Amino acid sequence: MILDIVRLLLFPALMAFAAASDLFTMTISNRVSLLLIAGFAVLALFSGMGLHDFMTHAGAGLAVLTVAFACFAFGWVGGGDAKVAAAAGLWFGFGHLLDYLIYASLFGGALTLLLLQFRQWPLPYALVGQTWLLRLHHKETGIPYGIALALGALVVYPETDWIKAVDLARFALP
Repeated sequence: MILDIVRLLLFPALMAFAAASDLFTMTISNRVSLLLIAGFAVLALFSGMGLHDFMTHAGAGLAVLTVAFACFAFGWVGGGDAKVAAAAGLWFGFGHLLDYLIYASLFGGALTLLLLQFRQWPLPYALVGQTWLLRLHHKETGIPYGIALALGALVVYPETDWIKAVDLARFALP
């Protein structure tokens, strides 16, 4: 039962936290990525994941890390975004990685368009005191891509073996 609760809550909660952190501070703490990696390792161990599957998941995370850090080097994404994307890739493995990357890209494109439009409008006077909103509204500020990464992850996660292994009938109300 505890394993099922961890499967249901850990990854989504950490991704949601990463999105909120990026929205409000334009940063994602390294702790989030480290917790995602540690959580994966613990769940893989207690779920009985074989070494081959573990290594393919690690390979997926490493592949995302490589590409994401190249994007970081070119200034296209932030370092926190790159690390969280790689940690999510670890959870998804190659089986769901393409779906995740497509959804994250689509959400990222929509988020970028929305923020560019939002930045064209004057900020209402009642909201001027909100530091995070001023930062988000500033035209020189980047895009908090952690939001798109989290949304993509939350769309794909229910389709993974992590959730399919959960006995949802145990959680049904009598």
